[in-house]
Amino acid sequence: MNFWEYLGNRHQQLLTDAYQHASVVFQCMVLATAIGVLIGVVTYRSEWAGNLATTTTATFLTIPSLAMIGLLIPVVGLGVPPTVIALTLYGLLPVVRNSIVGLRGVDPSLVDAANGIGMSRPARLARVELPLAWPPILTGIRVATQMLMGIAAIAAYASGPGLGNEIFRGLASLGSANALNQVLAGTLGIVVLALLFDAAYVLIGRLTIPRGIRA
Repeated sequence: MNFWEYLGNRHQQLLTDAYQHASVVFQCMVLATAIGVLIGVVTYRSEWAGNLATTTTATFLTIPSLAMIGLLIPVVGLGVPPTVIALTLYGLLPVVRNSIVGLRGVDPSLVDAANGIGMSRPARLARVELPLAWPPILTGIRVATQMLMGIAAIAAYASGPGLGNEIFRGLASLGSANALNQVLAGTLGIVVLALLFDAAYVLIGRLTIPRGIRA
């Protein structure tokens, strides 16, 4: 059976795996973005706090993904929980770092003007600083998403969802008729999803970033 015949015979299962893969990455990125931006907002004013936040989240990336998931299995079990925890932790660094960089890069004169008209700090963050810091934050989200697309494949080790199951099944049956087709289908599926997510982020950027800021 050639690759195209394999896709035709397995398209339903592949679409299900692709949906689960995209869903878990999307949900973990929502969590990582919320947590990462919050950390950035809390720490960007202090040099040592910002460095501590960046170093701590960078430490997560030094842990091999297979080891991270393996360490989580005895604590939270198999399936979705270790996958979500691991992916969320891995997605923090680009969001935290870019949030801090973006917030520190806001023109101080604009902050002073907001203070001058009586804005409270929450209002200033919501209406001035975060909108101006959004372009680098979005870049961090894009980078984190691309990383998580590949790392999510390792979730199959813990019976997690996604296209990694296809890859692991193929690797486990190397030498059989469809082993290469399974690995190739899973790998190409992840690449296609990564490209689709990135295209969506480009569109979000065009819709949410004013032309003057983009320029």
